[in-house]
Order: sequence, then C-alpha cells, then structure tokens
Amino acid sequence: MPDDPPLTLRIGPDELVVRDRYESASIVNDILIGVWFVVGSALFFGSATETAGTVLFLVGSVQMLLRPGIRLARRVHLRRIGSVHAETARDF
Repeated sequence: MPDDPPLTLRIGPDELVVRDRYESASIVNDILIGVWFVVGSALFFGSATETAGTVLFLVGSVQMLLRPGIRLARRVHLRRIGSVHAETARDF
C-alpha cells in the first residue's frame, strides 16, 4: 500500500546480547527439564529409587514453571533498554 510507513529495523548490540542470554538460559532450562524427567522415569523402575524419581519429577515440574519466567524477564529487559522489537515471533 502506498500509505504504509517504511519499515525501520533498529537492533543494537545491547539488544542482541540480551536476546542471546535469555535464549541460552531457556535452552539450558529445557535440557535440564528433559534430564530430570528421563532420570526420574528410570528411577521409577526400582522400588528403592522411587522417592528419588519423584523428587526429580518435582524438580522438572518446577523448572517448567521457570520457562515463562525467563520469557517474561526477557521481555521486561528488552522494554527497559528501549527495544522496539521486544515482541517477536522468536519467543523462546
């Protein structure tokens, strides 16, 4: 459309660092969730290790709650540094 304003992209080095840090935190969190659930599942095979398995499932569940916290912290941080691209499809 002829009335559309031109697209302006402003990505400064601070914004890239913030995005990379939060994306890395999210990836590490997801890996740990997988580890806790896999090890917890294996521990359920022995009656002597069921309690440890239950604890790992609880730890994994708590970490699942951290994921939205990481996303929220990232958005707040990007808004604080004045990023016009705080909302993005790359929401990890």
